[in-house]
Amino acid sequence: MEDQKSTEQVVTPWDVSGGADGRIDYNKLVEQFGCQIIHQELIERIEKVTGVPSHPFLKRRVFFAHRDLEELLDAYEKGEPFYLYTGRGPSSEALHLGHLIPFMFTKWLQDAFNVPLVIQVTDDEKYLWKNLTIEQARKLARENIKDIIACGFDVSKTFIFSDFEYMGGEFYRNVVSLQRCVTMNQIRGIFGFSTDDYIGKISFPAVQAAPSFPTSFPHMFGTRKDIRCLIPCAIDQDPYFRMTRDVAPRLGFLKPALIEARFFPAMQGENGKMSASDESSAIYVSDDPKTIKNKVNKYVFSGGGVTVEEHREKGANLDTDVSWKWLNFFMEDDAELSDIGKRYSSGEMLTVEIKSILSSLLIDIVTRHQHARASVTEDIVDAFMIPRNMVKIN
Repeated sequence: MEDQKSTEQVVTPWDVSGGADGRIDYNKLVEQFGCQIIHQELIERIEKVTGVPSHPFLKRRVFFAHRDLEELLDAYEKGEPFYLYTGRGPSSEALHLGHLIPFMFTKWLQDAFNVPLVIQVTDDEKYLWKNLTIEQARKLARENIKDIIACGFDVSKTFIFSDFEYMGGEFYRNVVSLQRCVTMNQIRGIFGFSTDDYIGKISFPAVQAAPSFPTSFPHMFGTRKDIRCLIPCAIDQDPYFRMTRDVAPRLGFLKPALIEARFFPAMQGENGKMSASDESSAIYVSDDPKTIKNKVNKYVFSGGGVTVEEHREKGANLDTDVSWKWLNFFMEDDAELSDIGKRYSSGEMLTVEIKSILSSLLIDIVTRHQHARASVTEDIVDAFMIPRNMVKIN
């Protein structure tokens, strides 16, 4: 029984590890969490509603599961408004590539649907969970916000806030209302907390839930409770919003909809997600080209043959090769990606060649991000974080 438990996959907001084979079984997660798979018909409907081609993350099922996305599209087609909500827990000074995934997709959603966006930076959470001082958590939050802004968000439609700076008013009233609706037994069942955990950890889920409710942002939505919320996030955040969706109707709000992503695999293989605390598992948006190339060559797991002869004969295993998996996230050209997959899996393309392609692509992405971030001044950060009247909601 103990061996069986030790080989079961674990997916929580704070801990992700694969099962006996080291991989995440996403079908099992969908069944366990009770969300739904995004099928081709839903992707085509999003394209029809927005009038723009679907993002590669949708086509390639990086974002693969949802809650109530069809209902949200029904409402949108009737002219009912919604806003986007996503977030970041600042545990490192710079984001790594895995952190960019939800922000890249959220940027596409904001442009495609032309809707407002709120981004929560949970510096309080990282103070509670990590070995950080409050001052360190606040500093990391501001540095992370610069990386988030560099993703290209529209300041006229985007409000970014840190919990330490924004907590109060209607936002805090919603937090306390949520806390009153969820018992200790429920919190333990959802998140696995114990009596040894800080009371701050036990009460924190309500803080992450509150941005799902539009009255948390009176400068944007006033007192309206009828505005829907769509949350793009990795699937490990689902427990927060199962709790939120259960409470929402009791407080007079609509249940938030979710669109959920697979994990960006660590360089050593798909046995969880890339970690900000393990530099050998991650490429940061602050890395220089030489560092990126060295990390790819040294750490990125290869599914190719042990020798050139074996590789030419058997080809690469695309199910385990991390270079191939990363290209599926970041290479936009479907035809080029397909060609690489065929040539690499047949043995025609060597590991050194696919790693060279990946290095060049990542260096280009990171260099462009660094140029964008260099133009983000402290005044620009303040402009995104000041509560203010924004785009009109119908």
